[in-house]
Amino acid sequence: MGKILQLREALREGMAEEMHRDENVFIMGEEVGEYNGAYKVTKGMLDEFGPKRVIDTPIAELGFAGIGVGAAMNGLRPIVEFMTWNFAVLAFDQIVNNAAKTLSQSAGDFKCPILFRGPSGAAGQLAQQHSQTFESWLGNTPGLKVISCIDPADAKGLIKSAIRDDDPVCMMESELMYGYKGEVPEGEYLVPIGVAAVRRPGTDVTIVTFNKMIIEAMKAAEELEGMGISAEVIDLRTIRPLDHKTIVESVKKTNRLVVVDESWPLFGVSAEIAYEVQRYAFDYLDAPVVRVNSADTSLPYAPTLVAEYMPNPEKIIKAVKSVTYQNA
Repeated sequence: MGKILQLREALREGMAEEMHRDENVFIMGEEVGEYNGAYKVTKGMLDEFGPKRVIDTPIAELGFAGIGVGAAMNGLRPIVEFMTWNFAVLAFDQIVNNAAKTLSQSAGDFKCPILFRGPSGAAGQLAQQHSQTFESWLGNTPGLKVISCIDPADAKGLIKSAIRDDDPVCMMESELMYGYKGEVPEGEYLVPIGVAAVRRPGTDVTIVTFNKMIIEAMKAAEELEGMGISAEVIDLRTIRPLDHKTIVESVKKTNRLVVVDESWPLFGVSAEIAYEVQRYAFDYLDAPVVRVNSADTSLPYAPTLVAEYMPNPEKIIKAVKSVTYQNA
């Protein structure tokens, strides 16, 4: 038996354990110290580790991301917290042009062991500039690893793996889910980067998703069970490298695939998964792959439009009925 922790607590526990294990690990970002973190992920860490290892920064994402990259190139292991990945767009020059390319540009002489983390995705009525998902943006970049999860046990295990990784890692969280509770194992453990998790076994259709859309997919799967449809739900956990093998093996069993992705429909994670499945499991498909995405527009502000914009169990069920030919 483990202990029940909120997502924010699991993240904090993972970071604190790594900071105790390795004195080269430190965290920096907006409000991580005196304010205990914008979402209280770093609560108490300033008192525990002091101002040299828990560093408050100005609201200057490009600047402190660059400081983090330089520190990583010189042997430290920074954790860079962005208050939101929406603001980290300003830091993409450092993430994409420096962190991701350091190893290849130096012919292997310099590594860049840095973790960039913070919330991504919609969080209610926060409007267009605070509600975007960036997994596909970052996942498109060679040299980066991208993880995206909400399960507290996974979050702790993955953040520990990310801090120890010699490559730059981007961790995508969700501000709506920081209070989400789950059982976290006691003691030392790691969750490997690049391995998906089967959250619910099934035989009739595979539903693949990640981050907070796993909640919507699990709700849909429960309703589908009452309709006589057995849905297997896969939580990607890692966007890059993508665990297409787990997805393909599931599709070989169920012969149908629905991909749920909070991001926009064009050029995203769901499109890549659809490609991988047709590449490796085309002969096993009994129906075209169907994707459930957010609307192809910027997120509106009105609650009714937010509900219409986002993927939900009803949309997922409709997609499943389509691939199982039960819409008529």
